[in-house]
Amino acid sequence: MQKQSSLVQTTHPLRIGAVQRDLPLFAVAPDLAIAVLNILGDTELCEAAADALAEELRAHDFTALVTAEAKSIPLAYALSLRVKKPYVVLRKNYKSYMGEALQASTLSITTGKPQTLYLDAKDRVLLEGNSVILVDDVISTGSTLGAMRSLMQEAQARIAAVATICTEGEQPDLPEPLLSLAHLPLFPLQSS
Repeated sequence: MQKQSSLVQTTHPLRIGAVQRDLPLFAVAPDLAIAVLNILGDTELCEAAADALAEELRAHDFTALVTAEAKSIPLAYALSLRVKKPYVVLRKNYKSYMGEALQASTLSITTGKPQTLYLDAKDRVLLEGNSVILVDDVISTGSTLGAMRSLMQEAQARIAAVATICTEGEQPDLPEPLLSLAHLPLFPLQSS
């Protein structure tokens, strides 16, 4: 008989400003679950997070915001409006109009598959020699952040800070300030 894993709880509470959400727990390994933050379509939560992070960003000098093509795009857009700076999306698929794009690989904890991020040639011109803020919705293993950092180094851009709604689990050591609004624990699964 095979042992089954189960969760003691099914959601985890998250409060950003006045906005409260109960995040569903999702198994990402036989013995581990995470709380899933999905800001796509959640305008209220995204706006509350952008308001809070924009305040934190005022202490930093930067030219642009940079995010990966993922759930963090609405956050980067909302932050862009508030801080009046452009945002760049590192794409997951290369298109010929992107010209001589730079690329870096990452392994996503939610998909469990390798992915490649591409920096469009036109965006490379914007970033070269300038300071940027890296933006992500959740920073967990640091894999996506590592690929973003690699692309910024190759593009000769300096990272002024990293901004995220939530950190998750143990955080990688970062050489720059980490601006985060909340922390999500990891949830070990119980064997039954």
